[in-house]
Amino acid sequence: MQEAYTKEFIAILDYGSQYNQLIARRVRENNVYCEILPPTTTAEQLKKSKKLKGIILSGGPASVYAEGAPKMDKEIFEIGVPILGICYGMQLISHTLGGKVTKADKREYGLSKLLIKDFSDLLWNLRSTLDVWMSHGDQVTKLPPGFEPIAYTMTCPFGAVRNRHKKIFGVQFHPEVVHTQNGKDIIKNFLIKICGCTGDWTMKAYVKDAMDNVKKMVGDKKVLCGLSGGVDSSVAAVLIHKAIGDNLHCVFVNNGVLRKNEEDEVLKTFRDGFKLNLHYVDASERFLNKLKGITNPEEKRKIIGGEFIRVFEEEAKRLEGLGGMEFLAQGTLYPDVIESVSTKGPSAVIKSHHNVGGLPKDLKFKLIEPLRELFKDEVRVLGKELKIPDEILWRQPFPGPGLAVRILGEVNKENVEILKNADHIITEEIKKAGLYRSIWQSFGVLLPVKTVGVMGDERTYENVIALRAVESQDGMTADWVKLPYEVLNIISSRIVNEVRGVNRVVYDISSKPPSTIEWE
Repeated sequence: MQEAYTKEFIAILDYGSQYNQLIARRVRENNVYCEILPPTTTAEQLKKSKKLKGIILSGGPASVYAEGAPKMDKEIFEIGVPILGICYGMQLISHTLGGKVTKADKREYGLSKLLIKDFSDLLWNLRSTLDVWMSHGDQVTKLPPGFEPIAYTMTCPFGAVRNRHKKIFGVQFHPEVVHTQNGKDIIKNFLIKICGCTGDWTMKAYVKDAMDNVKKMVGDKKVLCGLSGGVDSSVAAVLIHKAIGDNLHCVFVNNGVLRKNEEDEVLKTFRDGFKLNLHYVDASERFLNKLKGITNPEEKRKIIGGEFIRVFEEEAKRLEGLGGMEFLAQGTLYPDVIESVSTKGPSAVIKSHHNVGGLPKDLKFKLIEPLRELFKDEVRVLGKELKIPDEILWRQPFPGPGLAVRILGEVNKENVEILKNADHIITEEIKKAGLYRSIWQSFGVLLPVKTVGVMGDERTYENVIALRAVESQDGMTADWVKLPYEVLNIISSRIVNEVRGVNRVVYDISSKPPSTIEWE
């Protein structure tokens, strides 16, 4: 548990809900610091934090009465701080304290009408009927001693409950999702009205404390940082540089499959603008030679990942000659940390993203991860505090293997040049239309087919570019963007006229699932 950055802290125990990160984000939107902890967390562990103001028990897919279902330490109820159980969390409270949970006669999935009976605390200042998001096949059929219902639905008599004396609350629905009306207000009522939080967690405070921690950890030693020019590594690098100055050594590797002018922009922003100690390694020829003749997407990924590690390792060894190079900085974010921890709990691990993934353990660096308590949107706010330009902070996600997985077929100089130019036009026009920030990703894909066309009086037989633009919250699911026809028209016209080797543009209208965002 983190003891810096704030004077108050909310613990969220993870029982496997797909929404657990959303709960954390809703808490932090109120400027209250929180962390997601494994369900095995004990009362003793929680009591170690002098800043603990409340506990939230998340939802989860299990049935509390099933064998092997996640339980909780009963002593947690004796800590003396308010507790809120959501869905499975509410059922777990009831089950643990002597109530009864059974299979519901009528399961509730989706929107239900919640009728409120008591507006005095958790449901303070809300309307009498709310649309709430339900997702349960079990429900509480008998409340533990000392509990009373404060809201219900037509099929669930205990839609929200409380023990007023012990300040223990439960809701059968999910207040953290956008589908629940006034869900944010319910969480705010718990944090401010019930837990007494003041909302003292700000990015200004985070910057100061994070810099102090880096100084304390590093001392007069040196830090190595892989800088990609993406949001996470950029913010981490600038933060560390502000703390330790030229003792930070950043390495930027050009793998030959970057976006157009990317290497120039990164060098200009960070070497010239922020005066970072930036070591540029142009390994483009090396990477493209390794990719010669390779068409299998998984092979491409492995080659680029493996080669990156070797290039980075070589540069690291060269820099070790400067002496005192003891730390490796990474732009690890809080979702990465949660997913690592979740392997010990009931949540499924989906994916982990690190700035410099797969580095050999024998590099013998100590890790320094100044963003590991933050979500992506919080990293952007932090970047604003550090005066990082919007062009960096609002960059759309870009795959580690770069344009190589957006070129279907062989990756060679000619294909890279075609896609770089087409992709650059797409980005330019999406930005001109004022759509760049609202779109999760927008990019071009070079297809391994040629089609007949006519340019002037001549017949052509040239390449096809597929345009992909999706909206998403987290990249796990995505829907294609209904781009205005005028924008599609301009993009298509410019690519065909300005990019040699392309005579056709098509638009991908597939959602995820069943398709993925990237084509490879």
